[in-house]
Amino acid sequence: MTTRRPLPETASVAHQVTGARLSAPSAERNAPAITQALQGIAPSSGRALEIASGTGQHMLHFAAALPGLIWQPSEIDPARRASIDAYAGDAALPNLRAAIALDATADGWGARHGGQDLIVLINLLHLISAPEAQTLIKQAALALAPNGRFVIYGPFLRDGAATSEGDARFHASLCAQDPEIGYKDLADVMGWLQAAGLDPVKTLEMPANNLMLVAERRA
Repeated sequence: MTTRRPLPETASVAHQVTGARLSAPSAERNAPAITQALQGIAPSSGRALEIASGTGQHMLHFAAALPGLIWQPSEIDPARRASIDAYAGDAALPNLRAAIALDATADGWGARHGGQDLIVLINLLHLISAPEAQTLIKQAALALAPNGRFVIYGPFLRDGAATSEGDARFHASLCAQDPEIGYKDLADVMGWLQAAGLDPVKTLEMPANNLMLVAERRA
């Protein structure tokens, strides 16, 4: 997936604010809860990679709240990389790096970005196909240092069903736009993690029916 898939307008909403900065309302809403959860599960120091960092709003919260980690944002979209760097320039946090271009659904990136103590993925699995999701998970496992943790946040099906009417509608709209995408079933994702050599550590219930999955690379 070298470019973003065409998605429903509600799938990835961001609007320009000032300069290169983009603002995503969903990022502002969920950043505090995700940051709080990360504080309980992230290593205290090391290297952290965020996959598909979007506008960069999440990353500011993470880097400020977890200063012992060196945070590397990544994004496939050049406009969003510019937004990330604009926010980072304003914040001037010493542990926040410039955004890099990364297609996490492609083979090979795990070896190029190895030694990560933490990898974070927010609200992407439902916007890519199942084979792309499996590739992403395999590459993330390769990029992790031994005992490094992979955190996945987003909506999931449970036993093949959505957990709310709103989620069911959104899942249906994604599938209507592109039959290859849509919510992934929790059991499938757990199986993909284990097949990649990652041990599930915990599953956290998050606001708005989302989940945070935490898996660890075997030493």
